[in-house]
Amino acid sequence: MSLDKLRKKIDSFDAKLISLLNLRAEVTKEIGKVKLHTGKSIYAPEREMQVLRKIACLNKGPLKKGALEAIYREVMSASLALEKPLKIAYLGPQASFTNLAALKKFGSQVGYIAENSIADVFLEVERGGADYGVVPIENSIEGAVSHTLDMLVDADLKICSQVILDVSHNLLANCARNKIRRVFSNPQVFGQCRIWLQKNLPNAELIDVPSTTRAAELVKKEKNSAAIASLLASKVYALKILASGIEDSPHNITRFFVIGKNISKPTGHDKTSVLFSIKDKVGALYEMLLPFRKYGINLTKIESRPSKKKAWEYYFFIDIVGHFQDKLVKAALGELERKCNYLKILGSYPTGE
Repeated sequence: MSLDKLRKKIDSFDAKLISLLNLRAEVTKEIGKVKLHTGKSIYAPEREMQVLRKIACLNKGPLKKGALEAIYREVMSASLALEKPLKIAYLGPQASFTNLAALKKFGSQVGYIAENSIADVFLEVERGGADYGVVPIENSIEGAVSHTLDMLVDADLKICSQVILDVSHNLLANCARNKIRRVFSNPQVFGQCRIWLQKNLPNAELIDVPSTTRAAELVKKEKNSAAIASLLASKVYALKILASGIEDSPHNITRFFVIGKNISKPTGHDKTSVLFSIKDKVGALYEMLLPFRKYGINLTKIESRPSKKKAWEYYFFIDIVGHFQDKLVKAALGELERKCNYLKILGSYPTGE
């Protein structure tokens, strides 16, 4: 078949796709009206996961799963915007890794608000300035983000979804590598690129800044300097990529929470995050964990943080497999609540990735 005929076939398919997408959009608008009338949340993580799983099952190729998910991410983003103009707060500034995580979750068709701190993200959602917030919770190399854990203790918000982001760091500058005298980045990022920096820029001064994007902003103005930041930052601030993928571990993953005012419904593939405090006695933590063993509940994470209210008291954060409404999870949490001083369910959400 000739090239012209093949292109005519593509044009025909495009016409059908546009028609079907607009029909889908009309139904989406009706769904938005029903949600607003019944007081339901516009963003439904459980429905999002259902759609993504369904398209993965329907896909017979040659499009790869990731490509089809990226297409549908934008379709769902446009659908959310039709239902209601959503606003998403994130730890900024623009081009930060949290910005990338927010875009991965919500797409490009919703509104975004860059905040200066994790506390500001929580505050913006609590007071209704944003519908949801995106904050980092842990990195596979550097561990938990303590500021997010501390905010979850007192905040009246729920974890309703999570985002897993493969983090790749890049050396950005507008000078040659041998001219670099100072490198700007976030302290955690320096920790993730320690070996590369010692080998390639052993004499450069490492300067801590609040974010990788702030690093890119500074390098735009300072001579003989470089930033370690994202590829998006290189585009936003017009910096050259001198080296890419400079993280020491190829498995550098950061996990983010989406916070809102509602807990997601069960999907059958969920995780629950819980916070509790215990009595100060020998074997107390061991006793708290026994209900999970009793009911066969798998714990995937446990983290401790000192209480700001009383010296030598600690909060424990745990992630467990299952939704808090699941029968066995509910039974285990019920027993834990009777044993501990304080228990708070931070949220149940689809595992997704």
